[in-house]
Amino acid sequence: MDGGEALIRAAGDLGADYIFSSSGSEWAPVWEAYARRAEEGAETLPYVDAAHETTAVGLATGYAAVTGRPQVVLLHAAAGLLQGANAIHGALLTGAPLVICSGESTGYGDGDGPDPGSQWYRNLSVVGGPQGVAAPFTKWACAAADVNVLYGMVKRAGELAAQAPAGPVYVSTPVETLLAPWHPSAADKPAPAPGRTVADPRDVEAAARLIAAAKNPVLATETAGRDPEAFAALVELAELLAIPVVEPQSALCANFPRTSPLHAGGELGALAAGADLVILLGCRAPWYPPTAKPGDATVLVVDETPHRPHLAYQVLTADRYVGGEMAATVRALTARLRELGVDAAAVAARRRRLADAYAAADGQRREAEEKALTAADGPVDPAGAAAALRDAIGPDAVVVDETITHSRLIAKHLMAETPGRYRYVQGGLGQGLGVALGVKLALGADRLVAFTVGDGSWLYNPVLPGLMASAQYGLPVLVVVFNNGKYLSMRHNHRRVYPESVAARTGYQLGVDLSAQPDVAAVAAASGAAGFTVTTAKELTPALDEAIATVRGGQTAVVNVMLTR
Repeated sequence: MDGGEALIRAAGDLGADYIFSSSGSEWAPVWEAYARRAEEGAETLPYVDAAHETTAVGLATGYAAVTGRPQVVLLHAAAGLLQGANAIHGALLTGAPLVICSGESTGYGDGDGPDPGSQWYRNLSVVGGPQGVAAPFTKWACAAADVNVLYGMVKRAGELAAQAPAGPVYVSTPVETLLAPWHPSAADKPAPAPGRTVADPRDVEAAARLIAAAKNPVLATETAGRDPEAFAALVELAELLAIPVVEPQSALCANFPRTSPLHAGGELGALAAGADLVILLGCRAPWYPPTAKPGDATVLVVDETPHRPHLAYQVLTADRYVGGEMAATVRALTARLRELGVDAAAVAARRRRLADAYAAADGQRREAEEKALTAADGPVDPAGAAAALRDAIGPDAVVVDETITHSRLIAKHLMAETPGRYRYVQGGLGQGLGVALGVKLALGADRLVAFTVGDGSWLYNPVLPGLMASAQYGLPVLVVVFNNGKYLSMRHNHRRVYPESVAARTGYQLGVDLSAQPDVAAVAAASGAAGFTVTTAKELTPALDEAIATVRGGQTAVVNVMLTR
């Protein structure tokens, strides 16, 4: 046995379900270990081999985000690490526990033993080693310079990845380390689950008294929905005191039922300005600009790791912290609030006020949907596209979103009621297809997964490798492209900093036009998926129904919806 076997055993012992990969020449020892195990009939982790690094990392991110279990990803040298860096950074922002490995050479062919190959000497090595490359976009990065530490290094990396704040870690695995003889140790054994953190009762007491005394509290959350127990605990707390809940633009997922009259939309500023208490539950970035907190409310931060070490700048304006695992902490707060007693009249008045505001906003949403879906011939209003998608996929489907200018609109009209219903791809654009495939891999054949993506974001994705992986591993997903023929975000940002711009006056606009993009449906069809094009609102529901039937039949379907804006 050699280092290839050590890596596989470490992956299994840290609790990974798969080894994801984008092939590189350093992985021959791992492949040989798989071949040896197959010949012997030994059980081995499934190996998912993607044709692009972003696809491989995206698959692992989507899978780990759903399951919470650390997964292993094998990339090629510093080059493959750089190619996958966008998706690795996305995993960091998502909080997905991954162990990323890639190779290098320590001897460049001058040492004894098998020849690592001349490519390391000429083309692949980087000064300082690939761990220096990985450090800025991972939680931790190091090198396994000797085969005797390889197993322990990879397993420890997985434990680090799973501990709060969860995220990707990196281990450089040199060719010479992988090729060296390896002998298991009697100390090798499966890694335990990460320990749970518990809030100090004194902090819970102080926070509960703050909440009980508040006349006009508001709560904002970005990440409660990552844990179904935290989602349920938040609902219980909000219902007890009729606290309005905001999911700001930076929300990672569905955190609170959009159908609840206590859901107060996606804008925290106006509510915070009139509040006497703002509760930040798992919020990374509640204010923008960061120091521009509106009003003079007390800010209570409830978070296991309130200060994220991967954020270059973070301002919470906190007055008090409660640190601990979210679900248990929120349940403890709710229990203490019940003991302290509730001002029933104040809660009832707040509930009525919030219900009236919700009814007005929901009426506007329904009106916008009806107008969009009954429009005359011509491109589709995005509100209609989001509403039609919601109705077509049903309540149990999961939506992974990688739109930009339409992201708030999709979250609003999807009306997510349950944890896991909606996830937003974090970081740079181009990861979403892989993430959606990973979510599908985690959820299994019976759950429909839809991927909503702007046409600009779609062009950033490695579409061909993604559709190849979909077919190869039996992961059919519904892709809905929100196509407005432009980088609308680019134009918005140009006009934001130059409101009286020459570009606006003359129409001379760079960085925006996508009119030359290839036919989305044709590209899908050429790649083995089914392709559909929707140009009017009346075509929308029939196309979606046919596409969903195609997906349920085992084939990915891509629906290109031409939008008004």
